[in-house]
Amino acid sequence: MSKALLSALAGQPVIVGAGLAGLSAALHLRQPCVILTPSPLGLEAASSLAQGGIAAAIGSDDSPELHAADTLAAGAGLSVPEVVRRVTTAAPQVIQTLLDWGVPFARKDGVLDLHLEAAHSRKRILHIGGDGSGAAIMQTLIRRVQARENITVLEGTSLKGLMVQDSRLRGVHTSAGFLPTSACLVASGGIGALYNEATSPSTVSGSGLAHAARAGARVADMEFTQFHPTALKTGSMTGRRPLVSEAVRGAGAILVDERNERFTDELESRDVVARAIFAHIREGHDVFLDGRRLGETVFSQQFPAITAACHAIGVDPEKSPIPVSPAMHYHMGGLDVDARGRTSVSGLWAAGEAACTGLHGANRLASNSLLEAFLTGQWAAEDIDHVDPQPALLRSVTTRQAHSQFSGQIPKLMSEYAGILRDETGLQTLLHAVLPDIETNDGALVAALVAQSALKRRESRGSHYRTDYPEITDPYRTSLTLSDLPVPERLLS
Repeated sequence: MSKALLSALAGQPVIVGAGLAGLSAALHLRQPCVILTPSPLGLEAASSLAQGGIAAAIGSDDSPELHAADTLAAGAGLSVPEVVRRVTTAAPQVIQTLLDWGVPFARKDGVLDLHLEAAHSRKRILHIGGDGSGAAIMQTLIRRVQARENITVLEGTSLKGLMVQDSRLRGVHTSAGFLPTSACLVASGGIGALYNEATSPSTVSGSGLAHAARAGARVADMEFTQFHPTALKTGSMTGRRPLVSEAVRGAGAILVDERNERFTDELESRDVVARAIFAHIREGHDVFLDGRRLGETVFSQQFPAITAACHAIGVDPEKSPIPVSPAMHYHMGGLDVDARGRTSVSGLWAAGEAACTGLHGANRLASNSLLEAFLTGQWAAEDIDHVDPQPALLRSVTTRQAHSQFSGQIPKLMSEYAGILRDETGLQTLLHAVLPDIETNDGALVAALVAQSALKRRESRGSHYRTDYPEITDPYRTSLTLSDLPVPERLLS
């Protein structure tokens, strides 16, 4: 990339990440902006892999109040009620906007078709192609972004650091060079790649979160890592694993073991079902999702993408149960943001899975993630448009940058010690193993923040289960900055 191009882009808001949150922000901004994405637009974004769909109370028997109640129940006492009400109230308008933009939501007999997913009390999941919802929504937004002359997409470009002076963002270090700006939105996704088995792309490793934390941003709820109960059990069992959507269980599929016996309620919240499957596997059983009888619609018609993934490992879901086991799926924690998406660093916003709004609490309700991503991108963009830009720096000054190294040991450590079941000994082992590398290793820093938050929460709640503290105590939220880690002073200077 030429220095002339970087110079031309100086001063424009920078969006880190090209998932749904980042694209939503770019499309809602009234001013020119820059999107940084390490991959070609549309690839390696977790939003594109979302199968179930997007939740909104638009059914005749539904309401935003019922949607809010289900979200609060799934959040296990830690969802912020005002945030939940704001999101669920805005959801129907999000659907209308997406329809106006051309998203082809599925219809049945002329009306929008709604699926049921676990822990929802009503059918309220809008979908496309049965299980291709995220990809279809993303493609629609990508086409709109590509048609906008005031959005510059820098493909193959990643964030390498944030420059903060006088408690204010002054610019971003990228793999292409330094870009002066007084407004940056971190929309870089979750932390799935920090685990051995995850449903997210291998690029989703929390690097944007790590850079923001090094710049002084506060993080919240880092201990809450949601494992999807039913990822396809493939041969390697490492890296990204295809998701078998919650909607499959909502459509009537049941969980059975090798004896064809049921052992749990498939429609309980994700944390409950994931722990039940995990425990059953640890007892020596194999676990399958049996979707051979789904009522009026055969499996392949309702879930074509899942059918293709099953065929790829030699399983026909219309003739045989699908082998499944839990995998890391979604991070409820992230950069602590207010109602406008602002972090604790002036000039730095966050949206989507990289942010922690308080919507999900201790356990995300299925299909609320795409909804939150779209809205938080929109809200951050609206706020950025109302902030007076600061003069852009003409040149970079020396600031510490991480090399963004990624240790192959971290996924093993995270899966073993910060997985579905945790205890103090394991979390301390994880923390002390990664601390020496947090200055130059983004994954190590994020792992340390997860471990420290999990150590602070001496109870079991939602997706965080401590075998040494299995009881539930009074609800409280955890919040950290880099200075709260037991690290040498030299890393804090």
